Amino acid sequence: MRTTIVLALLLPAEIAAAQTSVQSLAKPPAAAVHFTVMSTAGRHGDSARWTTSDGIRMGRESFVLRGQVFETDSASHVGGDGMLDRVAIRGFTPNGDAAESFAIAGGRATWKSPVDGGSAAYTAPAEYTAFGGPIDLTAALAERLIASPDRSLALLPAGRVRAEPLGTAVVGGTPGMTVTAYAITGLSNTPIPVWVDDSGRFFGAVGALSWIRSGFEAQEPKLLKIQDEALAKRSPAIAKALLKTPSGPVAFIHVRAFLAGDHFAENQTIVVDRNVVTQAGAAARVTVPPGAQIIDGTGETLVPGLWDSHMHFQDDASGPALLSLGVTSVRDPGNNNSLTLARAARRARGELLSPRVYASVLIDGKGPNTAQVASVANSQDEALAITRKAKSEGFVAIKLYGTFNPAWVRATAAEAHRLGLHVHGHLPAGMRSSQAIDDGYDEITHIYFVMMQAMPDDVVAKSNGMARFLGPGEYAKDVKLDAEPMKSLIAKMAQRKITVDPTLVVAESLYVPENGDLSPAYAPFVGTLPPAVERGFRQGGFVMPPGVTRADFRASFAKLSELVGALHKAGVPIVAGTDGTGMELVRELELYVAAGFTPAEALASATIETAHLVGADARTGSIAVGKAADLVLVDGDPSKHIGDLRHTRIVMMDGKLMDANALRAAGGFAGKPAFVD
Repeated sequence: MRTTIVLALLLPAEIAAAQTSVQSLAKPPAAAVHFTVMSTAGRHGDSARWTTSDGIRMGRESFVLRGQVFETDSASHVGGDGMLDRVAIRGFTPNGDAAESFAIAGGRATWKSPVDGGSAAYTAPAEYTAFGGPIDLTAALAERLIASPDRSLALLPAGRVRAEPLGTAVVGGTPGMTVTAYAITGLSNTPIPVWVDDSGRFFGAVGALSWIRSGFEAQEPKLLKIQDEALAKRSPAIAKALLKTPSGPVAFIHVRAFLAGDHFAENQTIVVDRNVVTQAGAAARVTVPPGAQIIDGTGETLVPGLWDSHMHFQDDASGPALLSLGVTSVRDPGNNNSLTLARAARRARGELLSPRVYASVLIDGKGPNTAQVASVANSQDEALAITRKAKSEGFVAIKLYGTFNPAWVRATAAEAHRLGLHVHGHLPAGMRSSQAIDDGYDEITHIYFVMMQAMPDDVVAKSNGMARFLGPGEYAKDVKLDAEPMKSLIAKMAQRKITVDPTLVVAESLYVPENGDLSPAYAPFVGTLPPAVERGFRQGGFVMPPGVTRADFRASFAKLSELVGALHKAGVPIVAGTDGTGMELVRELELYVAAGFTPAEALASATIETAHLVGADARTGSIAVGKAADLVLVDGDPSKHIGDLRHTRIVMMDGKLMDANALRAAGGFAGKPAFVD
C-alpha cells in the first residue's frame, strides 16, 4: 500500500490520475489518528491521519452525506522550507475522479486538480491548498499556519491565509485536555474555525458538518457554542459601523422603481420616513419633505429588498455578505436550531447585522441518508413533538426530508397546520409529488422533486439518496409535461396553490457543467473572492450513471427549466431560492426569464411572492405607501436585464441605510461583481 502511494507522488499527473477504487485506497494503520465525520443528525463517516516511516503524511476519508459518497486518500511530503513539496490525492466523489497532484521541482510549483492545472515559479515558501481530498490536508495547513510566527502563510495557487485565536475549552475527563479555537481567514469569504490541542495538533473543525477527534464526539455541541459565541463578539461593532440611521426623511429621486410587486415605472420618487414608505409616485408629482436626505437615482432602479427563499444561514459573517447582494430577508429551511434562535435574539437586540430570517425546523427519519442538520423523528409521536416544539420556539414552518417515514406525513402536516405552521420539503422516499400534496404539503422544495411524479418506481423508492439527482438527470428529458402524469399534477398544484421553490440554479450546477467549466452563477464574482473560493466556481456536475451522457443531463435540465415555466404559466406560485450562498440568487432569476417569465415576474418571485408565502406581504415585499422600507438601489435596468440586480449601490433595511461597497468589504468581497451580457 505504502509503495503505491509513494509512487503516486512521483508519477506525472496524467499517469497518476487514473480513478482509484475503494479497495485500492490506503488502509489506516493501528496507530492512525481517527476523526468522526458527524452532524447533529449523527455519524456520517470516518477520516484518519498518520505518517509513514519514511515521512509521508497520509490521509484516508470515507463518508456518506445524504447519499453522496466520498472516498479519498492523500499522500503528502513536507519540503526543506516547511511547506508541502508533493501531494497526491486519489479516489472519487459524486462529481467524479478526485485525482489531484502537486509538486515542486526545479524551482517551479506544478499542480493538476479536477478543475484546473498550472505552474508558477517557486521563489518563497508557500503552502499548496488542495482542491479536494481528506481533512488531513486542511488539518496540516491549519497546524502550519498556527505555528508560523505571525500566523500567516502565502498560498498556492494563490492567496494568503491568516489565523487568530477565538477561545479555549477543556474536553474529556479529569483533568481533561485543553483545546483552542482559531478563526482562519483567506480560504473563504467568512472565517473558518478550527480547533487544535495543546501541542498544536488538529483536534477538529465544527460546523453543519464536523470533523471531531474520535472519542470526543460528545464535545461537538460545546465546541460549536464556544466558537459561535466568540465570533458573535465581533458582530455588534460591524452592525454599528454599517447601519446608518437617517436623521429625517430619505427621498430616492428620479429612480426607475419596481412598484406594487408587479411592474416597473420610470422617473419615480420614493420617500421614506421612520422606516415607512410615505410617498411613491412620478417624480413631478411627489413633494420631497424639507430637509430630507436626497439620493439621486437617475439611471438606477429601486427594488424591494430581495428574498432568498432557500438559504441555510451559515454564520454571522454571512449577514453583511447577503445584504451586499440586496438580500434583506431569507427563509432558512433547516439549520442548527439553537444557533438559529440565538442569532434571532441577537439580531432583535441590534447585535447582529443580518437579513430577517424566517426559519423552519427540518425533520427527518433515522438512516444513512439523514440530513445533517435534522431533528430526527423515530416515531409518529416524536414527529408531532418536534412539530409542537418548533411552534413553541417561534419557527414558522417545518421541512420534511427524504428519510422521513411517508406514513407519518399526513398526521404531522395536520398538526403543523393546526399550529399555523407551513409544511414544505423534499419528498420522503417512496412518495410521489401528488401524494405529498394530498397528505398536506403546502410547498415542494427543488424542481426535481416536482418531476419525481413522472420518475420510475425504482427512482422514487430511493429518492432520499443519489436517485433524487440521478433519476431526474437520466429520465426528465423524455417526460411530456402536457401528458400524464405531469398534466394532472400541474393542474392540481395550480388549483391548490401549492408553492414551488425550484432552486433551478442547483439543478444547473448538478447537470450542466463539466469539471473546469466556470459556473454562470459565479462568473460575475471572479476576482472578488479568495482564490480557494473561486476555484470552487469550476466544480463540475455529478457523474452520470452508466449509459447516460452529459448531453442527456443537459437535456433533462432543459426539461426541468421548461417545467418551471409551465408551472408558472399555470398559476403555480414560484419563490426564488438558491440553497447556496446568495450569490446564486440573480442567476436563479435569469433562469426564470429564460424559462418564460418576464423580468417583473422573475423579480416578484424574489420579493412579494416569498413575502406572501410567510405572511409578511402586508408589511414588506413590495414598494407601496405604508409598507416597511426594505429597499435596494441598483445600478442598471433589471426591467430589461435582470442580471443588473447584482449591482447594488445602497441597501435600506428596517429604514436604516447601508452602503453596498462597505457591506461587500465586511462580507469578504474585494470588489463589485462584473456586468455580464
